[in-house]
Amino acid sequence: MAIPKWTDERTSALTNFVGSESPVTYATVVEAADQLETSPRSVASKLRKMGHEVESSASVTTRAFSDAQETTLSSFVTDNSGQYTYGQIAEAFEGGEFSSKQIQGKLLSMQLTEHVKPTPKVESVRTFSDAEEAEFVKHASNGAYLEDIAEALGRTVNQIRGKALSLLRQGSIAAIPAQKESKAAAKADPLEGVDVASLSVEEIAEQIGKTARGVKTMLTRRGLTASNYDGAAKAAKAAG
Repeated sequence: MAIPKWTDERTSALTNFVGSESPVTYATVVEAADQLETSPRSVASKLRKMGHEVESSASVTTRAFSDAQETTLSSFVTDNSGQYTYGQIAEAFEGGEFSSKQIQGKLLSMQLTEHVKPTPKVESVRTFSDAEEAEFVKHASNGAYLEDIAEALGRTVNQIRGKALSLLRQGSIAAIPAQKESKAAAKADPLEGVDVASLSVEEIAEQIGKTARGVKTMLTRRGLTASNYDGAAKAAKAAG
């Protein structure tokens, strides 16, 4: 897959996505790459060129891979090039000892990501009507802030930011609207007020303006369970 170039619009989208996070975590790098449909390496490289401190992919691998495991993993992905996603590799490799995020980080450091099958994108639940999208585009074109658009449409800032990324990729808007209040000054819990247990990962992602992958990371980190994803079990398994 060809890596898209960093246009001014894509750079602006990345800047708004990262906000004032410092250092930028590898989880954020992966999530930004997913949103902007590029590779984590491209995102990390761009951020470093822009002067951001970025967490190394190697540092997210909480369990060390032995030399034998590294050789086995390399052989597995090259012998089955393009056949398995990160999640499928994680399930098949070493009895599920490593998470898909650890596998992804390791393969990235080994420069073997081209052998991994792209993870199918899950269709998000549509929560913006055509009329709301048109109003969104009108506000964005007039230079409205994220908070203003959120108030006008009765949505959270996270939902508006996620929708803005989608509209930017479609070419409906030229740039991600700016945010009045910095991310550092208003570090709100994205899951606050969300009935996690009754919603699917995809529904949560749409509500808070994150990717499904990002939501799964949050649920696992916090040991929470959605209707179609057991983060508590994943966290217990990762802890060994």
